[in-house]
Amino acid sequence: MDNVSVVRIFTLAGINETMDYRIAIFSLSLIYYCVILFLNFSLVFIIVLDENLHEPMYVLLCSICINAVYGTTGFYPKFLFDLFSFSQEISYEGCLLQAFVMHSYACCDLSILAVMAYDRYLAICHPLHYHSSMTRRKLAQLITFSWLTPFCILSLGILLATQLQLCSTKIKKLFCVNWTIVQLACSHSNTFSNVIISYAAIIIYVSHGIFIMWTYMCLVKTCTRSKDNRVRFMQTCVPHLVSLVMFLVVVLFDLMYMRFGSTDLPQSLQNFIALEFLVLPPLMNPLIYGFKLTKIRNKIMRKSLLNCMQKQNLY
Repeated sequence: MDNVSVVRIFTLAGINETMDYRIAIFSLSLIYYCVILFLNFSLVFIIVLDENLHEPMYVLLCSICINAVYGTTGFYPKFLFDLFSFSQEISYEGCLLQAFVMHSYACCDLSILAVMAYDRYLAICHPLHYHSSMTRRKLAQLITFSWLTPFCILSLGILLATQLQLCSTKIKKLFCVNWTIVQLACSHSNTFSNVIISYAAIIIYVSHGIFIMWTYMCLVKTCTRSKDNRVRFMQTCVPHLVSLVMFLVVVLFDLMYMRFGSTDLPQSLQNFIALEFLVLPPLMNPLIYGFKLTKIRNKIMRKSLLNCMQKQNLY
């Protein structure tokens, strides 16, 4: 195919090896997606409905749960439909939209984690100035920044991708990402602008990572001086740190494999590597925060106990 105007449909070739087990994979994926929705929405509703949880840390947790729903919804419904479809195809516009959702979900997650690190830094390292520094207006600005920054950067990247001349329609993944679309460009097509945008995004989000490392260096240094600060660190920072490490490991592993990995690996293993960031963080984050953060754990326990008592009264 000679130019982008001809390419209207992409084929998602990564799904081919799963077709022999599609009933089992469909059932497991549907259950998994429903569990992700249930856990994340439950945490959001608990935070929204309880005024005692209307604090910056819990509002940011609410934001990360909403982002998990946003990212997984960009993949699972389409994947579930493809498992029982005769042809695993996606429209050109749909592929660009899915690529935007996948990238923006990952970037938003890192931005929110950076804001959460800043919030914990203020709360533990500068407790006397916390409420004056982390006002509702400041919190709203930070959350807006964490969502709008990746949206703006990635919108530009997707816009540039629409200008490419494509010579293939076969995507060797289960879903679309910008880099796979760029790889389909004809040899004479100008991909320089896309590469520049990609590296600009990498620089911005590496700086996020450096900022998070700096905040944790300050946190650890402060916590060594006080037993109370060590307790607060274990209660509020450890869940964030576990979430951060898990996210960085799965995303960096996927990025490194996408850019430099071997295509000789079995397709099923390639699919697993590609899906890690859509499988682990969306499920583990609400579990980690739900069980570790005292206020949320107590809220869940009280609600569970109340439900049990109500059931006993009915009988």
